[in-house]
Amino acid sequence: MHQYRCGDHRRVSKKDMRVGFIGLGQMGGAMAGRIMASGYPLKVWARRAGSMAQLLSGGAAKAANIAELGATCDYVGLCVLDDAAVAEVCDALIPAMRAGSLLAIHSTIAPESCEMLEARCGERGILFVDAPVDGSGPQALAGELVVMCGGTEEAVAMARPVLESFGRLVVHLGPVGAGQRAKIICNAMLAADLGLARAAMNLGDRFGLDRAQLHEVLINGAAQSNGLSLFPSLTGPRPAPLHHKDTALMREAGNGNPHSELIAQTAQHWLDAAKARV
Repeated sequence: MHQYRCGDHRRVSKKDMRVGFIGLGQMGGAMAGRIMASGYPLKVWARRAGSMAQLLSGGAAKAANIAELGATCDYVGLCVLDDAAVAEVCDALIPAMRAGSLLAIHSTIAPESCEMLEARCGERGILFVDAPVDGSGPQALAGELVVMCGGTEEAVAMARPVLESFGRLVVHLGPVGAGQRAKIICNAMLAADLGLARAAMNLGDRFGLDRAQLHEVLINGAAQSNGLSLFPSLTGPRPAPLHHKDTALMREAGNGNPHSELIAQTAQHWLDAAKARV
C-alpha cells in the first residue's frame, strides 16, 4: 500500500504520546531504548527486573503490572517470543487499554492471531497494528530496522512516528496480518537461502573443491547472497529455534501453496542441519 521513510510526514507531538513497552529482550530492549531516546515518555513492564534496569536508569517509568501499563499509555508495543506469550500478555493488557489507544505487535506470530487480536481491540475502540521487524539487535540500537505493518490507515498513521524511532524503513503492506505475512516470508527465505548455501558448499566438497576458495568465488560472483555471507558464522544450532518457528508459520499460512512449500523445503535443508550441528 504505502511506503514511508523517516521525515516525510507530519509528526505527532512526542510529549503527548505516552508509550508503553513489554518484551525487553535483545531486540525489544533496543527498540524501547530508541523510543525513549527519541523523546517519548516510556513506561515498561517485565517479569525480570534485570531486563528493565538500563531503561529505568535512563528515565523510563516502571509499571506495577500489565494492566497499569495498558491503562496509562497511548501506544503499547509488544515484542515477546511467540503466539502463546502474546496471547498471555494481551489477556491482561487489552481489557485495561483505553479507547483511542493503540496496540502494536512487534513479535512474529501467526497472521490469524493478529486478526483475532484486532477484533478484540475493535470491540473496545482500540487501534491495532501488526508491525514485526527485520534486523539485528545492533541495527535496532542504531534505528536501522525494517518495519512491516498491517492495519488501517488510521492505525498505521498513529503508530508511524513511534515506529520510525527504531526503523529506517516503515512499509504499510495492507490490512492486519499483512505485516506478519511479509515477515514470515522474509525469515523463511533467509533460512532457505542458508539451505542453498549449505547445499552448494557440500556439493563443492563432493567435487573435491577447497571450501574456503569455493566460498570466496561464490560470494564474489553471480551467486552472491545473504545466505552465503552468513553461512560461515551460522553453521551451529543457534539460529534454528526461531527460524524453525517462523518457517513453520509461513508453511501453515501457505496452506499447501506450492511456493510456500518450495521455500519451506529448501529452508528445512538448513534447519535440520543447524539443529543437528552438522
